[in-house]
Amino acid sequence: MSRLLRLDRQAGVITVEVAIASFLAEHQLSPGSQRVYAGALHALRAHLGADTSLAVHNEAHAAKQFADRFHRRFEETAPATRVRHLAILRSACAFWRQRAWLAADPTAELERPKVPLDRTRALTREQVASLWPRDDVGLRERALWRLLYETAARANEILSLDIQDLDLPNKRARVRSKGGATDWVFWQTGAALLMPRLLAGRTTCPVFLADRQPTRAVPSVDLCPVTGHARLSYRRAAELFGEATNSWTLHQLRHSAPTHAAEDGTNTPILLACLLARSRHASVRSLERYARPSPEAVARHVAEHDPARRRR
Repeated sequence: MSRLLRLDRQAGVITVEVAIASFLAEHQLSPGSQRVYAGALHALRAHLGADTSLAVHNEAHAAKQFADRFHRRFEETAPATRVRHLAILRSACAFWRQRAWLAADPTAELERPKVPLDRTRALTREQVASLWPRDDVGLRERALWRLLYETAARANEILSLDIQDLDLPNKRARVRSKGGATDWVFWQTGAALLMPRLLAGRTTCPVFLADRQPTRAVPSVDLCPVTGHARLSYRRAAELFGEATNSWTLHQLRHSAPTHAAEDGTNTPILLACLLARSRHASVRSLERYARPSPEAVARHVAEHDPARRRR
């Protein structure tokens, strides 16, 4: 790739393909994040063509054309999805401008979509508890859901786990977080009881595997050498969870764990420190959403502090 980049520089042309590859190579992304970033930039490559000069975005009206194309591509998607793709595009454009491959900002006419606050995102304790005894879903799904809730980890982090990353005796695993940092995530007894059954003697390859062998080439690190099955994708995992739960999302499991911890009334400094370590958010401010108790928790609190409540 570096040789190709040098040839393009000598010719005075940086192609869209080379620019995207250089951006992805510069950032130490986890396999899951790599797929998300590559997917967001694929639309740019598909529209312009891989061999088109990146400098077309310096032309007059390029920013307006970029904005029109973005709106057509994502007008039917959720606001949060548009925010994520816009953030990736802006990060890539900033990287290219730093290297003087772009003189203008193609995203200049795009405004960050407003994401409405969903105060019902966290599942109730009863809803989460209803997932564990289900016998109409497979062991893989139950283990994945339990890990997502108990670790409060991102779905891509858990799906990117290899067996070598697991420390089963200590109920923890190494994950690649946002920004490329390596962190520990911890689980509890519920997940600990399921993990040995899920692995079934496997000692290498991805923890979570798809049901069937892949129909196209995939990286060897995403394949099980014994079964030939590939790593379970986020899209398929989310689809299965939504079908089994009346459209709940995998992120709700991550969101629910710290919310329930906040509802327990833990001392605030201890709670914040534990939540930051557990969920690995970048700042305390990002935890504010979890400090919002559910309607059930509010009702329980009101009932417990009702002056007319009989004392035990």
